[in-house]
This record gives sequence, structure tokens and C-alpha cells, in this order.
Amino acid sequence: MLIGEYAHSLDAKGRVNFPAKMREHLGEHFILTKGLDGCLFVYAMDEWGRLEEKIKALPMSKARTLQRFLFSGAVDVELDKQGRIVIPPNLRDYAELSKEVMIIGASVRAEIWDKEKWQKSCEELTPEMVEQAMEELGF
Repeated sequence: MLIGEYAHSLDAKGRVNFPAKMREHLGEHFILTKGLDGCLFVYAMDEWGRLEEKIKALPMSKARTLQRFLFSGAVDVELDKQGRIVIPPNLRDYAELSKEVMIIGASVRAEIWDKEKWQKSCEELTPEMVEQAMEELGF
């Protein structure tokens, strides 16, 4: 399970150090793609395979937009010897990443956010929203 919140800097070449605890779960290479809410999603290869199978099982009428969104921007990234990945320019632009980024755990995936955007997103989350979500899940 991917958990936690880590602040990192993006260098001029688009490289970011990936948290060691997450590298243990994700492995040496993993998938990076466009995410929802203006962030990037990060999937371990096995989790990406499960997601792909679920999407392929949907009728084309429901799957095509999701396929285009997730697969067109997806890249297989590999950690370098310093534990960094390169985020391609198109994905940096999509997520509007500046120098300061947040890498967060979100259960079966990680997310990469621009730090200011992440902070704003956290501020917009109210206790009532959390309570409603927990209620819907039966907690």
C-alpha cells in the first residue's frame, strides 16, 4: 500500500527523487500517467495491469474516453542510480508542475502534485466531505 506525503524538488531536467518507501512498493520501473484533479498518477506494473484489464472489460462506449486519457499520456519510467525519475515535459505541463512537488500515497497508486495545488486541494477538503464519504462506505 502506498501511503504518506513527501515534498521534493523538480530539477531543470524534469527529474525528481522518488521516496524510498514508495520505491520499495513500486519497483525499479513503473507507470506514470495523467491523473484526475490536475495531478499525475503513478502505478506499479502489476497494478497498472489490473487497471488495464478492468478498462478492457468495459464496453467500448464506456471505455474509449478513459483509454485515451490514461494510455495516451502513459510512460514507463525507470529509477536512476540516485532514485530519481524523469517526468516528461508533456506530463509536467499537464500537472502544471513547478519546482516544488508533493508525492503522495493514495493506496494502490501514488500521485505527483504541484505543491501549491496540493495545498489548495487539502484546504478545500472539509470534515463534512470526509464524513459523507465515510458514511457512504458504511463507516
